[in-house]
Amino acid sequence: MESKLEQARKIISEADAEMAALFVRRMRAVELVCEHKTQYGLPVLDEAREAAVIAKNTDLIEDDVLKGYYIDYIKGVMEISRAYQHRLQSGLKVAYSGVEGAFAHIAAGKIFPTGNRIACRDFKAAYDSVVSGENDVAVLPIENSYAGEVGQTVDLIFHGSLFINGVYELEIRQNLLGVPGASVQDIQTVISHPQALGQCHDYIERRQFKTEEASNTALAARAVARARDRTVGAIASAETAALYGLTVLEENINKSSENTTRFAVLSRVRASSLAMSHSVLMFTVRHEAGSLAKAVSIIGKYGCNMTALRSRPLKEHSWQYYFYMEIDGAADSDRGRQMLAELNEVCDRLKVVGSYEPHARL
Repeated sequence: MESKLEQARKIISEADAEMAALFVRRMRAVELVCEHKTQYGLPVLDEAREAAVIAKNTDLIEDDVLKGYYIDYIKGVMEISRAYQHRLQSGLKVAYSGVEGAFAHIAAGKIFPTGNRIACRDFKAAYDSVVSGENDVAVLPIENSYAGEVGQTVDLIFHGSLFINGVYELEIRQNLLGVPGASVQDIQTVISHPQALGQCHDYIERRQFKTEEASNTALAARAVARARDRTVGAIASAETAALYGLTVLEENINKSSENTTRFAVLSRVRASSLAMSHSVLMFTVRHEAGSLAKAVSIIGKYGCNMTALRSRPLKEHSWQYYFYMEIDGAADSDRGRQMLAELNEVCDRLKVVGSYEPHARL
């Protein structure tokens, strides 16, 4: 015989399933409402209408104690409805680190051409803005073909709650920028991000430029534009030059022609589709001899090619590490789930942090 607790849980599960279906049905109607408001230029918030809905629906609740809770519930539903309408009307809120013209800004615009790009002061601020719901997604760099992994982003992903739902490759082309009327011969000092200065080291040495560091390439370009000094140049993208009214004095000055940055799209919900054939795993292994080898062998056992494996220090435990792995297999397939079950046997902590479509170039 079922206990009262089991009976209650069964009723709750059935009610939750019904509510989920009704939620989707309601939000489909919200889409029609949004289309009407957009067509007629009406604001999303209609206070009189919301008050009338609350009053009407509250009358359906006979229990006086539950009425108050229901009012809070329906207000929450309406808040979600407004947020969805804002998203439909205005596009996704896409967080990135830096300012206009930074490579993250460029990548975000190419991935979400109709989205609203929101500048954040650093990687963590962009990440946290999505966790809090302030923004919908974050576009953050995870790796550069010249400089390697972006450890700060990888650490945020490991310790945080967001999922990777896409990885996109942006070819980085560094250019020498100057104020209008300047020439390459006028330039004596160049300003840029340390990584960009490193990528263009040979060019800088050949030209015998002095260097100054900036927190990102776009800020360097902005500083040059404001200084209006013909002897000072910036190393940044051509898009940045146009944004700040600078002239491209010399193109493609980076040392390696194969200079690509991979950007991850991070959101609160994990997406899944047949096109997302690659998965990202993060894990720690037990402090035993051969633990990492066992984990890697399990990956191979299920026919998944490991395309990346990197270690990162666990800040809370000295001389201990977690591992970042990319595989060309779907973790949410039947075989993928079997693989994860076996990995759990040798891993202290295991996270499937997302999936993506490989070789998506911008």
